[in-house]
Amino acid sequence: MSVERPFAEKHYEDLSSKPFFNELVEYIISGPVVAMVWEGKNVVVTSRKIIGATNPSDSAPGTIRGDFAVEIGRNVIHGSDSVESARKEIALWFPDGTVNWQSSLHHWTYE
Repeated sequence: MSVERPFAEKHYEDLSSKPFFNELVEYIISGPVVAMVWEGKNVVVTSRKIIGATNPSDSAPGTIRGDFAVEIGRNVIHGSDSVESARKEIALWFPDGTVNWQSSLHHWTYE
């Protein structure tokens, strides 16, 4: 999807007082974005491990930021930092709700 400036400003509104706010907005509106919701047990903690540290130079190899990002202002992926943030961001990005589905492997993965 393409992100319009007002939407990007709303997404990053909690960072609006930061000196890098405008650069964040410019970056997210500079090209297409793939928006998705991940769910599962401890998904916020697990996803943060997969994504890597906010600063790519602090991210381990094998993480998304560790493998695909170089500078903090161009870190290629955003992830919610808490369940509360995720709820807010899901409501913003998916106002009509998300698609409900369950993998056929669900019963092999979860107790």
